[in-house]
Amino acid sequence: MATTKSKKQPENTENVEESALKELFVDELKDIYWAEKHLSKALVKLAKAATSEELRSALETHKEETDNQVSRLEQVFEIIGEKASAKKCDAMEGLIKESESIVGDTEDGSITRDAGIISAAQKSEHYEIASYGTLRTLANTLGFSDAAQLLEETLAEEKKTDEMLTQLAENMINATAKTEKA
Repeated sequence: MATTKSKKQPENTENVEESALKELFVDELKDIYWAEKHLSKALVKLAKAATSEELRSALETHKEETDNQVSRLEQVFEIIGEKASAKKCDAMEGLIKESESIVGDTEDGSITRDAGIISAAQKSEHYEIASYGTLRTLANTLGFSDAAQLLEETLAEEKKTDEMLTQLAENMINATAKTEKA
């Protein structure tokens, strides 16, 4: 979709196909599509690095959800008449590198590593929550109600995962890590 960018408002604001807002929407979809695909791979590594069976299981479940979210994004692309394609997400790349650093900087088998993994995972979740909230709003504004509904499903999953990670941290991991020697 090659269109010229203009600072001027399009004359026909009803023509969503050529709107700058649709271009932004598609660009943001490509960004989160890349992010989800790469996060899926990172979740496998984080699950393997986790000490707690509960955290490992939660990360494995979230990896499955993430794979479903990738498929859901492909449906969104189809609904809006675009080919599913990815654009490198610098934010998620940085968050994944940070998670790798946390794992590398903590001792294997350490519950403190789990606290770090939760920290890294929640940073990714918060990025995804912000992205999906924005995408859902843009989809509604552009009149893509079916796409907005799919994006809302993913947004709800991301919020649920964030809550579950908080519960793991508050009810188990952090208190145990507090007693671990450096």
